[in-house]
Amino acid sequence: MSITTVPRHLSSSSFLSPFPSSSLNFSYSISKCRDCNFSKNMSSSSHPIQASSSTSSSLPLPQDRIVVGVGGTVVDYLATVDAFPNPDDKIRSTSLKVQGGGNAGNALTCAARLGLNSRLISKLANDAQGRGIVEELEADGVDTSHLVVSKDGNSPFTYIIVDNQRKTRTCIHTPGYPPMVPDDMTQSSLMSALDGARIVYSDVRLHETALVVAQEARRRNIPILVDAEKKRDGLDELLNFADYVVCTAKFPQAWTEAPSIPSALVSMLLILPNLKFVIVTLGDDGCIMLERSLDGSLQPEEVDVDSSLQLLKQRLDGSSTIPTCISSKPSVQECHLRKCCLLHPKWRVQVVEPWELELVFHGAQIHA
Repeated sequence: MSITTVPRHLSSSSFLSPFPSSSLNFSYSISKCRDCNFSKNMSSSSHPIQASSSTSSSLPLPQDRIVVGVGGTVVDYLATVDAFPNPDDKIRSTSLKVQGGGNAGNALTCAARLGLNSRLISKLANDAQGRGIVEELEADGVDTSHLVVSKDGNSPFTYIIVDNQRKTRTCIHTPGYPPMVPDDMTQSSLMSALDGARIVYSDVRLHETALVVAQEARRRNIPILVDAEKKRDGLDELLNFADYVVCTAKFPQAWTEAPSIPSALVSMLLILPNLKFVIVTLGDDGCIMLERSLDGSLQPEEVDVDSSLQLLKQRLDGSSTIPTCISSKPSVQECHLRKCCLLHPKWRVQVVEPWELELVFHGAQIHA
């Protein structure tokens, strides 16, 4: 068995888009890329996406690209086993890794590695784990000056069992104590954290504090991105403030009770009229993004969103080794809002605004 302490893991379940795009689309993407930065040319219906490392030679990014994140940052203990144990079993791990985790910590680390100015709002204890988390974040360039550190208690940590047989991971999380409350952050600290920010990210951990940050961000017209992993306390309130939502594969249908992921994404945009786009991540299969369009020149037509997505998948080139983007033609779809109960097995999506469906396929894993 090997024991390794490694740099913070970049979660494939998180996608950070620091700046709103000028066009609004419905997208589907498939990505195995973690430590890479990519851009896309929306003018083409099928095109490669250039990926580059944050360490590659390029023009420097403006200093005002500030991302503020509020949420969890933890220590992960990842034990890999040949097969998940049965109750009362005693087994051995094949490897153990100790690394930074937590959705907010991962997202802000990713943003910092891509060259953005990252500020993290969270709470830790003054223990060995907490000090290690701060050291690792600062080594990646994350601004930790807005972290709250309690003299007593414990920093959050997670035991993760990685099952090599079924390719699953099981998380056993121990929350930090004492928990963060809004009074932990002074008004001056909040104002300082949001000064010059271009986007606010929340993973819905520390939801009471996140709601205070979201309210001030909305007052300042700062866009808000919510990472919706699962139903949590405070999630619905935060979603009402969200301009962008990124969620796990199970969340859209669990939250909307829609019969399919594509129809669930449409439903989310109907329920949350402030959303500019919503993304669902699919692990090795990438992600689907539904993005609202502002083009009022399109003519209405009825579209089955599930069929549209399948047609785009058929256009993927499985032999491609570079990220590729495939877009549908824009269309306007009418929605009868009172009939969007999503109970029919073959629900035809009808929405009030234009959408564009697009596929991004990463055929190979790219590392920085």
